[in-house]
Amino acid sequence: MRPGKRLAAGPFGKLAVVTMAAITALTVGGCAGAGSFGSGGEDTVTIAIVSNSQMQDAISLSDKFEAENPGIKLKFVSLSENEARAKITASVATGGGEFDVVMISNFETPQWAENGWLVNLSDYARETPNYDEQDFIPSLRKSLSYDGDLYSVPFYGESSFLMYRKDLFEQAGLTMPAQPTWEEVAGFAAKLDDPDADMSGICLRGKPGWGEVLAPLDTVINAFGGRWFDENWNAQLDSPEVRRAVQFYVDTVREHGEPGAATSGFSECATQLAQGNTAMWYDATSAVSVLEDPAESTVVGKIGYAPAPAMAKADNGWLYSWSLAIPKTSQNPDAAWKFVSWMTSKDYIRTVGEELGWSRVPPGSRLSTYEIPEYKEASAAFGPPTLAAMAAADPEKPTVQPVPYTGIQFLTIPEFQDLGTRVSQQISSAVAGRTSVDDALKQAQKYAEVVGKTYQEEQ
Repeated sequence: MRPGKRLAAGPFGKLAVVTMAAITALTVGGCAGAGSFGSGGEDTVTIAIVSNSQMQDAISLSDKFEAENPGIKLKFVSLSENEARAKITASVATGGGEFDVVMISNFETPQWAENGWLVNLSDYARETPNYDEQDFIPSLRKSLSYDGDLYSVPFYGESSFLMYRKDLFEQAGLTMPAQPTWEEVAGFAAKLDDPDADMSGICLRGKPGWGEVLAPLDTVINAFGGRWFDENWNAQLDSPEVRRAVQFYVDTVREHGEPGAATSGFSECATQLAQGNTAMWYDATSAVSVLEDPAESTVVGKIGYAPAPAMAKADNGWLYSWSLAIPKTSQNPDAAWKFVSWMTSKDYIRTVGEELGWSRVPPGSRLSTYEIPEYKEASAAFGPPTLAAMAAADPEKPTVQPVPYTGIQFLTIPEFQDLGTRVSQQISSAVAGRTSVDDALKQAQKYAEVVGKTYQEEQ
């Protein structure tokens, strides 16, 4: 059976989504209804968007879209990552219709397309002059497709790599290997950690959320030879490989990581490195939009970029995209597509570069971006490593040993939203020192066993 075939079955699936919808229905208030008709004969397109820096740039430039499309009024609902996942999932899964455009990822897209929840965007793309869907980075295009058609289009794409302060390494007489191991990284973190100077050796996410702490941690588990399930859906979160990986991660961040690691996610670590308070950070390649922006960062030009660290397995960078989709419940999909195609177009990328700075261009979505002379110059340090990491990422072979699922930093099964969140809470508790790694994984194993049994029953 192909993972993701079902609509969210089992105790971690459909019931969780419906319950979440009931809880969040009250908090989505204030959003215009999908395709609502605004004042002065305008169609209002309501967009649920994640509040990362690149998305805030899109909001700041959206008056250009409205000027070019006077019949369309945009209404943004900007949410933190965890909040966005919950509200968007609740709305789309239950046909709530609050949003005309939703920001989702390559986790949701193929599953929701199969469930019939999303509009086929390839039909629109082929009829839009110069949109060129074949220009999207192939690995992303494949991950956002179902039956050969795109059901969301990438705003930006990313893998993961290790970011480090070249100047601090040089001062300490350290050399970053071309392919570092996690053991080497931990050694560097120990040497560069200097609490008296407000300098941590490394920043690693510890914030709960399947898209927060589990994103980097899952790649560490893969690197150490671990996996969530064996090929027969037997849970493996208490295996020696997973335990070594998680213990290593928790020990490293507790001993040499940032203050408040248990509440640190992508944004917090970006601030730590951009403001010169950490020597290394392992995270998304899209972080360069902050780190290399003089308006945001004090370390522009001082960052080196190395591949995701290896252990038993190399090529551990993840594959992810924040992308835009149109729910089937949108009453005005044509206007929604006009906005989606504007925000993911070649022209938009050039507008960001020319008006906001080339370091702030949404990375990792289009091949043509990396051929723009100004961007090639601005991304000389991080552009090639980003493309190399995205090309090497293989969601169909994420682990050393065989697995029945696809996905690198997540499992492409409906239950993972709830399962991953529950497991992440256990890991975050271990990072905070409230529980041991052994106890956290003991509970995580129980959660995973429940999900595994639902798949075993169908074999």
